[in-house]
Amino acid sequence: MTDLTSRALGAVIGSAVGDALGAPFEFGPEGAFSARFPHPGHGGEMCGGGGWEPGEATDDTQMAVLVAESLLEHGGLELPDVFHRFRRWAAADPKDIGLQTEAVLSGGDPWDLAAALHFQTSQRAAGNGALMRAAPSAVFFAPQGRESTMDAARRLSALTHGDRAAWEGTAILHELIRTALTGADPLAALPAALAAVHPDHRERYATVLAPDWHPDRATEFNGAVWPCLGSAVWALRTTSSYEEAVRAAIDLGGDTDTVAAVTGGLAGAVHGVEAVPAPWTEALHVPLPGFGERVLRAPELAGLARQLLG
Repeated sequence: MTDLTSRALGAVIGSAVGDALGAPFEFGPEGAFSARFPHPGHGGEMCGGGGWEPGEATDDTQMAVLVAESLLEHGGLELPDVFHRFRRWAAADPKDIGLQTEAVLSGGDPWDLAAALHFQTSQRAAGNGALMRAAPSAVFFAPQGRESTMDAARRLSALTHGDRAAWEGTAILHELIRTALTGADPLAALPAALAAVHPDHRERYATVLAPDWHPDRATEFNGAVWPCLGSAVWALRTTSSYEEAVRAAIDLGGDTDTVAAVTGGLAGAVHGVEAVPAPWTEALHVPLPGFGERVLRAPELAGLARQLLG
């Protein structure tokens, strides 16, 4: 396996593993994961709970798979198709779906207006629901360079999130994963990524991505896009392995599945798929409501990642 392949598999599988690992701890207190599993590598961490089977991925990974399969089937971005897949999935009563995403997908508005119309009414659309599904699209668009990678992130985010804050956060994550896939340090790429962010949102992201920022300084719940991304970058910056990064992310509490999914995608791209503990990948499975009772496991996700590389 080449280094590039390992990193691409690390991004896609690492995100899914983080999602499944964090799901049972969602909305729990800080430190709950380490309190239950104080010693890394002892096993049992894919514990399930809170309505989730051990190793079961949530809506974060389910939507990521739908994006990946649309990109592969169409050879690129076909936004109406992605939206149609999202709507079909949402109509099949998935176990978990974000309130913002559900409102957009169930409202009956056209694909190119639904998120914008919802935002006009609610003025609340800066959740992390576009960030959580970004790993496969980041891998797919990486060969096209920074501008195309970040633009694709914005366009995919806008399908469900009308607030540009969500677009810009997802664009930054796309760029960080793109950088990691080359073997370069994504943390060193932050200044260039921030320079490409829309001016109206640059300061807010510069704050949460700064080297001295800590999740305790967040002014919003980590279900919002900027503290979620900031927490993932903090977890990567303050650890030296995939496992340490994901543990740190889950121990923050709150929206643990998504913070760990974003952290896992980024840390997986940095450390490679070999760094993801085998017991975690062995338990991993991704149901796809609305798509013939399909369930993807790690080998199928690895196959998707290889295809996304082209």
